[in-house]
Amino acid sequence: MHITIDARPQPLSVDPRETALIAVDMQNDFGAEGGMFASNGLPIEAARATIAPTSRVLDAARTAGMTIVYLKMEFARDLSNLGGPDAPNREKHLGFGVGASNFLIEGTWNTEIVPELAPQPGDVIISKHRYSGFFQTELDRVLREREIRNLVFVGWTTSVCVESTLRDAFFRDYRCLVLSDCTAEVVGSDLVRTNHDASLLVIEALFGWVAESESLLRVLAQVSAPPAAR
Repeated sequence: MHITIDARPQPLSVDPRETALIAVDMQNDFGAEGGMFASNGLPIEAARATIAPTSRVLDAARTAGMTIVYLKMEFARDLSNLGGPDAPNREKHLGFGVGASNFLIEGTWNTEIVPELAPQPGDVIISKHRYSGFFQTELDRVLREREIRNLVFVGWTTSVCVESTLRDAFFRDYRCLVLSDCTAEVVGSDLVRTNHDASLLVIEALFGWVAESESLLRVLAQVSAPPAAR
């Protein structure tokens, strides 16, 4: 059964059975008090505002039998996967305090998904150590084994890990939809023109589709999960 989502630049038709919801880095370090962003003085209000609509989307997607994939940005305790001494990835993350605390360290509260959006049995959880969820991970294999062709993106932050993962998905011929009210940017979120808005414009023009969560919820309400997914 195909559903048609009211999206930009034009409606998008997908089969929920061939669609995965990708929740990007919705973890305590990026969206909770005491996490890396908040501890570095970055405003997390925009991220927190996405939690309620994202929760509704997750519930509806599970009911419709969609695959749910959580991505988590996290590094080994010894920082062995952060990059070499001169790696930009190491330099940028050390600037946020990674390594001097539990920020983005695997197996800690910091890298757990925020409790309001906690994974459920049957959901897929994939760790990553670069902005893109496809870089040196099993994400592509997991999706292709499940015959997934379409990806719906929610998560933090829009112009960094969400867009990086989406661009890599586009290069692999996945059809990508971003839910604008379920993604957020913390840096510059109080500016008139934000990175969030810029990313949505670029994605809509060149890399995929953009919609509000209500557009997806309306059509998912008409879908019943296949017997194997119930």
